[in-house]
Amino acid sequence: MINKVLFDHVSAVCSRKITLAYSTSFSLGISFLGRKLQQPIYDIYGFVRLADEIVDSFVEYNGSVLLNELKEECFAAINRGISLNPVINSFQRTVNEYQIDHNLIHSFLHSMEMDLYPVNFDFNQYDKYILGSAEVVGLMCLKVFVEGDRQAYEKLKPFAMKLGAAFQKVNFLRDLNADYIQLKRSYFPEIDPNLLKKEDKQRIEHEISADFKEALIGITLLPESSRKGVYLAYIYYKELLKKIKKMQPDQLLAKRSSISNLRKLLLLGYASVRHALNLL
Repeated sequence: MINKVLFDHVSAVCSRKITLAYSTSFSLGISFLGRKLQQPIYDIYGFVRLADEIVDSFVEYNGSVLLNELKEECFAAINRGISLNPVINSFQRTVNEYQIDHNLIHSFLHSMEMDLYPVNFDFNQYDKYILGSAEVVGLMCLKVFVEGDRQAYEKLKPFAMKLGAAFQKVNFLRDLNADYIQLKRSYFPEIDPNLLKKEDKQRIEHEISADFKEALIGITLLPESSRKGVYLAYIYYKELLKKIKKMQPDQLLAKRSSISNLRKLLLLGYASVRHALNLL
């Protein structure tokens, strides 16, 4: 048992280091969660990042084979309580401890499978992809945030899904260059990124703003242990959307929008003050 405890610790460290290496913004948000909640969210992010890397970065390998292996190992680990892959090992522990619905994981992996081939979504595929790639990830995190309170989970579920959807749609706009030019993906239905019109861009931005507005209601209802960290992520993505709104449609294909480290620090202070004064 002592050796398993050590391996679980090493596994947790791996998931945390992956999060820190791949997303400074997400890592910052996690650091403002209650201490008990931080590692489980690292565990979820570490697993999600593995799948993302398979479909986004490991293009010289057979992504279908790698993703299928990840899926098989994931559910085998959940059933037996251990994986020799440290990231999957830490993920299975969080899934079992917080009783995360396996259908959420299946939905996420299905969306990752959709990314294995050139994408040109219709509206049904678009909704299904956002559900699996973002909304269910938000629900996995919500399972951790409510710490087993089923009534709270059901109450907050629609808001968590809206927040996940808003984040993903912002990512679509921010990463238009990489997704379309490099990976041959066109997520927005009936829109050609090469011919993106101002009115199409504004329609998407209005849609995202509506998602954010509804999601904020749920953030205010979160337990205190998770509210500040989630609010910080919300503020960061709202700022990113604000920056994207100022860009012309053709600029989205030319460069990737980002927020400077100094601006991130200012946003951190802003979010912290508003949270402390209960001005969400």
